[in-house]
Amino acid sequence: MINFSEAYEEPNFYGGNEKKKTMIYSHKKYLVKFPEPIPNNKYLKNAYSEYIGSNIFKMSGFNTQNTILGIYKYEDKEKIVCACEDFTSENLELYEFESLLLSVNVDKIIDTELSDIIEIIEKLEDEFNIMIIDKFWDMFIIDALIGNADRHNGNWGFLYNKLDKTMMFAPIYDNGSCLNPLLEDEEISKLNDTELRNIIYNVYSCFKINNKKKHYFEFIKSRKDNNCNEALLRVFPNIDIAKIKEFILNIEGMSNIRKNFYISVLNGRYEILTSVYDKLKEASD
Repeated sequence: MINFSEAYEEPNFYGGNEKKKTMIYSHKKYLVKFPEPIPNNKYLKNAYSEYIGSNIFKMSGFNTQNTILGIYKYEDKEKIVCACEDFTSENLELYEFESLLLSVNVDKIIDTELSDIIEIIEKLEDEFNIMIIDKFWDMFIIDALIGNADRHNGNWGFLYNKLDKTMMFAPIYDNGSCLNPLLEDEEISKLNDTELRNIIYNVYSCFKINNKKKHYFEFIKSRKDNNCNEALLRVFPNIDIAKIKEFILNIEGMSNIRKNFYISVLNGRYEILTSVYDKLKEASD
């Protein structure tokens, strides 16, 4: 595992609430995320979540931020960290979705109400002549699989090319809130079957309908949204659950308890997506 305490450190360039450093490794700039302290001398497992979530997106065919799992040593401590490669450049600037809201509607406060999000997306598509809606819903499907409870307006967005004045959907980034990062290995080992099923199924998106966060799988299972249905039909064939399982089993520094937990959760969610996909395929044939 890479030791990022030996990498060159620059003054921190990145904002946000997480503990992070700006580091240069192998001539590339990285945002290095550290585990967040929580009560009772525990730490979030957000480094694992970031790394696994990002790679599941990548393995499913998405343009995704490159991530590296490593360690960082300081004083007498050693932390598992996730280094996220900076995909911007002198001519490519990141605009998060929330930063574009005012440019489209100066009178309305936009939260994560789904109808508002779709309205803004449609206006951005017209303004910049790019396809966004399909990519938004494709992202929604994998976020459901990994249980991303924090895909808000500030952690997805677009790359603006300053040279040709074009806009493109940015690589998927900021997946540290997926896969239950609050759970310690000891807590995982004590989960009973009912608790595990609840973790698998009861996960909510940040996006809301009538000011209520949407339950990922209730929404997908309802098959009431054609954009969501079409995204599942596009994305599901690219989800290789066996490849994902092999990837997780080969991660260094992670306990078998946590590996088996991740695999069980992802298998359970994959089965739900499979059942909906099969019904959609049957209806379309």
